[in-house]
Amino acid sequence: MARKGAKRHLKRLAAPTQWYLSRKTYKWAIRPRPGPHSMKTSIPLLYIVRDYLGYAKTAREARRILNEGKVLVDGIPRKDYKFPVGIMDVVSIPETGEHYRVLPNRIGKLILHPIADKEANVKPLRINNKRMVKGAKVQLNLHDGSNHLVTMNEKDKYKTAYTVLMKVPDREVIEVIPFEVGAYVFVTQGKNVARKGKVVEVRGFPMGWPDVVTIEDENGELFDTLKEYAFVVGKEKPEISLP
Repeated sequence: MARKGAKRHLKRLAAPTQWYLSRKTYKWAIRPRPGPHSMKTSIPLLYIVRDYLGYAKTAREARRILNEGKVLVDGIPRKDYKFPVGIMDVVSIPETGEHYRVLPNRIGKLILHPIADKEANVKPLRINNKRMVKGAKVQLNLHDGSNHLVTMNEKDKYKTAYTVLMKVPDREVIEVIPFEVGAYVFVTQGKNVARKGKVVEVRGFPMGWPDVVTIEDENGELFDTLKEYAFVVGKEKPEISLP
């Protein structure tokens, strides 16, 4: 049963600008279900099948493809056409051997970036925060809405803004990449969205103001962005392919 007051509809004119979607062709758009990602950082799965990949001409055809389990998200068949597929998620089509990672481009639109087979089972996950839970465990709350439990002895290894490289769908930790000077980052939001480079400096401010990161791109140009927008993807070079 839907929560009282919750919106179930979305007009195309009000749809997030991050989607590649024609605004005036139809009146209504698909509102992604509440879940792993926010509406502004994700795309409904039906649009990926129909509008992005072109495997269907109509919503009915796209739903049929999904119901047959032909589309995987992070290695798991997803049949809900409203499922939100967000930044760093991997979309796979086993029948064609195609794999894509959802990333923003320089104008802030979400795109499907083609990746190789060997990269399809690796997903970077940013640690948003962590907290103590029962059983003397520490719960890592990750950027895609999921969480991961570690022991008390391991808690200092995992810090906020660090990235966990995880094997999907097994959810096995491959590597922990710290957020530090020299780390390679990809910017996911803001005016410098989709820019990438090495962290040169991290500046903290009093009174609760957000930390600012200075990054040097591949051309040697320096630029600033908020720390929360900088997603670590490697220690000295990216562990994943980037647009």
